[in-house]
Amino acid sequence: MYVAVKGGERAIENAHRLLAQERRGDLQVPEVTLAQLSEQLALAVDRVMSEGSLYDRELAALAIKQARGDLIEAIFLLRAFRATLPRFGATEPVDTGRMQVRRRISSTFKDIPGGQILGPTFDYTHRLLDPQLAEGSVPDDPAMAEVSDTATPRVTDILGRDGLIEPSPQADGDEAVGDLTREPLSFPADRDLRLQNLARGDEGFLLALGYSSQRGYGRNHPFAGEIRFGEVEAEFFAEDVGFAVPLGSIELTECQMVNQFKGSASEAPCFTRGYGLAFGQSERKTMSMALVERALRARELGEEVLAPAQDEEFVLSHSDNVQATGFVEHLKLPHYVDFQSELGLLRKLREEFFEANGQSTLKEAAE
Repeated sequence: MYVAVKGGERAIENAHRLLAQERRGDLQVPEVTLAQLSEQLALAVDRVMSEGSLYDRELAALAIKQARGDLIEAIFLLRAFRATLPRFGATEPVDTGRMQVRRRISSTFKDIPGGQILGPTFDYTHRLLDPQLAEGSVPDDPAMAEVSDTATPRVTDILGRDGLIEPSPQADGDEAVGDLTREPLSFPADRDLRLQNLARGDEGFLLALGYSSQRGYGRNHPFAGEIRFGEVEAEFFAEDVGFAVPLGSIELTECQMVNQFKGSASEAPCFTRGYGLAFGQSERKTMSMALVERALRARELGEEVLAPAQDEEFVLSHSDNVQATGFVEHLKLPHYVDFQSELGLLRKLREEFFEANGQSTLKEAAE
C-alpha cells in the first residue's frame, strides 16, 4: 500500500469505484454483453482461454469485460479463478485426426486427402478499414461455410509413410504427464512440460522468438505442413462404467511444422517436426509455438544452442505473461527504503570521487 497516499483504505475503495465507472464508460452507450464479446470478439476470447488454461467462453468473456479489454489482465483473472476449481481427473488425449474441420490448409502439398478448406480467415482480406462495420453488418448465409465431418489424415502422416519425416515423439505410457498448474517448472524440462508452457505462453513473445528463428537465430527453415481448426470431442474415462464417455466438443487449432533435414552416419536424412496446439482459432499462436518448439529441440537433435529461441531456460522462464506482468508491474509498488539506501550509497560514492579528484564539495564540482 502507498503509505504516503492520504485516505488509506478509503482511497483504495474510491479507486475501485472510479475503475468501475471507467469500465462502464458513457452511460448513453449500451453496455456490452458477454454474448457479444464471445461471439464478436471470438479471437480475443480464444487467446484468453488458451493462455488462461481454462476452456470456458463465458468466463473468458467476463474476464475481458472486467479487464476493460486488457487481455493479459483477463488471462490473470481467468487463471486466478481456475486455481479455485476442484480437480476431478484428466480427459483422454484428443484425436485431432477426427476433428470436424472448419479450416485446413497446407503449404507443402497443393492436393491433400480431404482437400484444403480455407474457412474463416484474414489471409485473403484487404487490410483496409471497412466503414460498413461501423453501421452494422449482415453476415453471409452461414450454410455456405465448409465443414468436414470426415476424418482427414494429417499431412505429416503422408510424409511419415515414406520415412521422410521423423516419427512423432511418443510419451512413456507408464510415466505421469507433468502439470505446470500444480508443479513448478524445473530444468531440463520434458516435452510435455515444454508444450504446456508454450501453450500458456504469451503470443507476442512466442511470435517474436518464432520470427527470430526464421531470420537465422536458430537454424530453422520451416514449412507449414498443416494448420487445422475445428471441433474435437473431449472424453473422460469413467471408472464406474469402465470406458470413456464424451463430455462435449471443444474448438482447437493445431499446427504441424515441417522443418529442415537432419541426419548422421547412422540415420538417413529426414524432416523434423515442430508442434503447436491451442484453444479456439489461434493460428498465429500455434504457428509461433510450433516454430519455438522445434527450436527448443536443438540439443535433442544434436544442434548447437546459439540463439535465444533454442535456450530452454530463457524461453520457458520468460514466456509466461502473468509472471512477466507481475515482475514488471511490481515496480509501481513503494520502494522507498530501497531507493533511499541506493541514494545514500550514490551520494557517498560521489563524495569519494570528488575528494579523489581534488574537489571537496559538490558545489565546486558543479562550478
